[in-house]
Amino acid sequence: MLKLTVLITYLLTTQLAWAAETCSRVATINYQEVLVDVSSNNKGEGLRYYLEKDEVAKGLLDEYQANNRSSWKSAAMSTLGTVMILGSLMRPNDGENESFTSKNFLLFGGAGLIAISYLVSKTETYNNEYLLSKSVEEYNKRNTPKIYFSPVGDKNGMGLGVGVGQEF
Repeated sequence: MLKLTVLITYLLTTQLAWAAETCSRVATINYQEVLVDVSSNNKGEGLRYYLEKDEVAKGLLDEYQANNRSSWKSAAMSTLGTVMILGSLMRPNDGENESFTSKNFLLFGGAGLIAISYLVSKTETYNNEYLLSKSVEEYNKRNTPKIYFSPVGDKNGMGLGVGVGQEF
């Protein structure tokens, strides 16, 4: 019993530590780290104070935040997929019947809808990060203090980047 309690405590504490790490993107401004994502609803809100000084940067930040909001289309696709899977579990085995209400069609169609909805949502979120980096770029062109921010990776986690360096 003691081993089980220790194991559960360990799993819960490590999960909390992972959650704190993944939600903490930071940017460096004047040698200080600023939290970029203040909440999961308004990503990039931590930079608003600085980006408001430049109209182009503020507009790009607003577009970034608008694109990050959940859409009713992805929610509808996921809900329909879930209903199809539940419907397949309630349906009796109907042998070789290959209609749109067969058990296999409902099960695999529902799983496919959920997978497609997830992939589309993740792809849109990934492609939307360009707007945040473009917003920081526009701000840095015309304003000080400079914001140093890379949305693709951080110092502690894993990230992938490709670049070309040249010295004169």
